[in-house]
Amino acid sequence: MEESKLTRFQRRYLMDCVKRGDALPVQCHPTSSEEPAPAAPAFSPPVCQPSRLSAKPHLRPARVCQAGDAYTREKFRPQARRDLEKEKQRLQNILATGKDVVEHKVKQMLVQTKEEEIPEPDRFEELMNEVQERREFLAEMEALGQGKKYRRIVLTEISQKMREMEIIDKKRSEEMRESMTKDFPGGNKSDPHD
Repeated sequence: MEESKLTRFQRRYLMDCVKRGDALPVQCHPTSSEEPAPAAPAFSPPVCQPSRLSAKPHLRPARVCQAGDAYTREKFRPQARRDLEKEKQRLQNILATGKDVVEHKVKQMLVQTKEEEIPEPDRFEELMNEVQERREFLAEMEALGQGKKYRRIVLTEISQKMREMEIIDKKRSEEMRESMTKDFPGGNKSDPHD
């Protein structure tokens, strides 16, 4: 043991094996307290140790290669990449008419959806909804006994909304008058002397 330059751990491990009457291990890890792996059959070559690299390249045995993950295959999970029914319809249209009709429908649908998204929200109705929400909030707070705390704030907001509604209403009525005078430039004259 002294000549082979074993570490203290290796010496202790070998002495324990001798005391128990066990066979001496083929390999003894220098610093690990792990139990050695079960002994390999005598005809198999020793497993490569990653800690020591030999100068010459060598081949690994087949069982070592198979023990790793190199031979395991990933499970194939098919995924539909396109809609086959749409492809069939498109091919039928091309063969029947000589044109790809589906593209035109898609473009028309996109234009229609853009036009439908544009409708402007009516500010007057929005203000009416906001006033109604504030009235409901104030009623809830009064029911909970907190009406005095919120009454002044909510009534101020309601009066501001009402003022904005009046301004919108005046603008609308002026626009209506202007459009009426444009349609009838002479006004509403029912004088027979004209």
